Parts: sequence; C-alpha cells; structure tokens
Amino acid sequence: MRKFILLFLSLNFYLVASAQLIKGTILDQTTHEKIIGAYVYFNGTFVGTSADQNGYFELDISKNSSMPLTVSAIGYYSVTLTGLSAANPVLVYMNPKVYEMKDVVVSSKSLVKRRKSNLSIFRYAFLGSTANARDCEIMNEKDITFNYDTDRDTLKVYASKPIVINNKALGYKVTYFLDDFELYRRENNSFYFTGNIIFNEDLASDITKKQFYESNRDESYYGSRMHFFRVLWRGDLDFSSFKIKDQNNNNLTSKDIVFRENSISKYIKYPNKLGICYDEAKPSSYIFLPEGDIYFEENGYFDPLLIVWEGMMAQKRVADWLPCEYSVK
Repeated sequence: MRKFILLFLSLNFYLVASAQLIKGTILDQTTHEKIIGAYVYFNGTFVGTSADQNGYFELDISKNSSMPLTVSAIGYYSVTLTGLSAANPVLVYMNPKVYEMKDVVVSSKSLVKRRKSNLSIFRYAFLGSTANARDCEIMNEKDITFNYDTDRDTLKVYASKPIVINNKALGYKVTYFLDDFELYRRENNSFYFTGNIIFNEDLASDITKKQFYESNRDESYYGSRMHFFRVLWRGDLDFSSFKIKDQNNNNLTSKDIVFRENSISKYIKYPNKLGICYDEAKPSSYIFLPEGDIYFEENGYFDPLLIVWEGMMAQKRVADWLPCEYSVK
C-alpha cells in the first residue's frame, strides 16, 4: 500500500512538474480595468482558453512553449506574448481599437448594393480564391462593416466581433480576430489583412464525412506554406517536390537559406526574393523577407507578418489554412 501511495505521489508530482501553467490577468491599457472574456490562445492551433469575470486566465503551454501566445478581445487590438515563464504571473495590457469611420445605417438601396459588393470583395480577399473558399460560410457577416464614406479608393473592413467561419470543405469551425483589413482599388485591388486564428472544432468526428474532410485536408496541405516549412525543418528539400530558386533561377539547397537558432527553432535568412516550385520546373510562388530572416518551428509555425507572399501560395488564404496540430494520415 505504501509503495502504491509513493508511486501515486511521484506520478502526480511528475504531471504537475511537466505542465507549464501560465497564469495572468488582462487589463485595459488606458483605464486598467479588467477585461472579461478575452481569448488567450496559440495562433493557428486548437489550444486556448478565455479570461474569467476578473480578467484572470490559466493555460497549459507545455505542448507549445516555444510559440508566442496571443491575447484577443472584442474592441481591442490583439497582443502577442513571448518569453513566458510559468514561475511568474503576467499582466497583459490591451489597447482599445479606434475606428475612424462614421456610423452608417444600411437601409437605402444604394448602400445595400454597396454592402453586398463589399462583402463579396472581402470574402474573396479574406477566404481566398480556391474551391475550399467557396465552401466556407462566415457565420456572423452582420458584425462586419465598411468605410462607406471613403471606400471608393480604399476599402477598410472592421469586425465588431471575432469572425466565425464554418469551413465545410476542410471540416473546421474557426474564429478569426481581425485587426486590420485594407484593399486599394487604385492599385489593382491589392490588399493586406492582419489578425489571428484559433481552431474551435474538428468536424471530422462525423464518420460519414471523415473521409471527405481528410481527402480535402491532404490536398490543401501538399504544396502549402505549412508543408513547405515542415520540409525545410526536416532538411529533406532534395527529396521533396519542392525546389527553391534564386533570382537567376538557380537551385538553392536548405543549407543556403536555413539556419538553426536552437533545439526547437530554425530560421530562414535570405536578402532577396525566393522562387518556390512545387511539382513544377518554374516557380509558382515567391516569398520575400522584409527583415531579412524569419524563425519557424517543426510544426510549420511562422509569423505571417514577416513574409510577403506572391503567386500560388498567396491565393491560399483562410479557407485553406490547417491547424498546427494537423498531420498527414
């Protein structure tokens, strides 16, 4: 009996010790009031929690300890936390969003028509232009608004609540916290958007559709950004369907661009635009690193704000994204 108790205590101690529980409180930067219901999560994963009535949260980060932690809340800009330690509780201060737009009641036929057009443009830019994008439904479009007073030159999009998406092609329900979205009509409708995503539900538990979802996920994965970074991590670029080209169309190896930062992180470093081929002789995608380098992880995680994408990979946006937990069956 004594041995059993000692074994139980040792096991319990091991489980507690192995867990890295981050604790913290989320506050308004200006008023220092506690923010209720803020989301605390790892961008691009299923891992997250929400703050309680006192703005307090706890989250086990042991499986994602090297990734930045994201905090999002309605009416605030998202905050990214790095270098976290379970030994010290954290105070997170969030800045409120200030919308430079007039209140517009969409009732006239002209505004209803413009809103319908703007929503179509937003869906295309936000979800992407692939077949999967056509099978995505934004569940709360009523929470999306536009800058009707100046949208003839620049279309700005605001979301009063996190955008909830039902991806009926890949079988995920996700939440996207939109920080910024701008589309420039006079610059060939070029656009950018920033924000963070958390995967809420995996619908592949439905046995009748599981094979359908898994097939679509595999198709989205191969040739994707996640696939590319995972290949670079393994260092088997020569044995994959990817090829990397310099500006003179010369082949590059992993050793030319990938360097190790530590045991859990590597980084790409290259001063010029890189061409990416996937099952093709010529590049179908291009990447440029404005800051010269970017770190990434084994699961394919990288900071999307530090890379400029062009070509095929740029067309695969929210509708084709997979969680970091995804693995090929």
